[in-house]
Amino acid sequence: MTQGGNGKEPIVQMEGVTKAFGTLEVLRGVDLAIYPGESLVLLGGSGSGKSVLLGILIGLLPASGGRVILNDMEVTAFRTEAEWKAVWRSVGFLFQGAALFDSMSVRDNIAFPLEIHTDLSRTAIDEKVARLLTMVGLGDIEQKMPSELSGGMQKRVALARTIALEPKIVLYDEPTTGLDPITSDTIAELIRELQTRLGITSLVVTHDIRLAFRVADRVSMLHQGKIVITAPLEEMRNHANPRVREFLYG
Repeated sequence: MTQGGNGKEPIVQMEGVTKAFGTLEVLRGVDLAIYPGESLVLLGGSGSGKSVLLGILIGLLPASGGRVILNDMEVTAFRTEAEWKAVWRSVGFLFQGAALFDSMSVRDNIAFPLEIHTDLSRTAIDEKVARLLTMVGLGDIEQKMPSELSGGMQKRVALARTIALEPKIVLYDEPTTGLDPITSDTIAELIRELQTRLGITSLVVTHDIRLAFRVADRVSMLHQGKIVITAPLEEMRNHANPRVREFLYG
């Protein structure tokens, strides 16, 4: 496996990953390494394959070829849902649309993974839900329903649910889509705070350049199914590649 400049082994590694739907090649040999504790932003335009890449990482889609290693597990060799369960315990996923259960209260949404995957008592779960809500900047809203919340509040509740099982890695799928700039900045601050406070490794998939500049340690660009460049944020800001500059600055 590849080693980073700090000597660490990647916590996520994709090697020559391909994905085709019939004759349509979406991913055409993706190589990507993410190191423990870093925030990597994956940029790409619509149709570049970002969501497909996430689907492969989380087990929603099988790769057509190549290898994916997560937490030292070669997940592309998995054949059953049971094999994925250890991965799902250590990898959180924040969906683009928050994906809260409409019929459940805020408390029950956040408690859901704790009730399914732990033996915590109801009292311990309630205490943890309250701590998680405080962590994402929300107060006493446990009994509210998702329909009573703004889009930004829904996204923060979804983030609290995502980190409930204390994952090592969080995958963010367009976390600021549909949010105003101020709320988007709040989400960016939360991503950074979770990285620093909890040591979470973040993969942020977005086309939001403002978000990328606020949360990235390194940036990768996906274009026509391949990673065309990966670089530290400051290097990416000043990159001479015209495709990179056009994407970043228009």
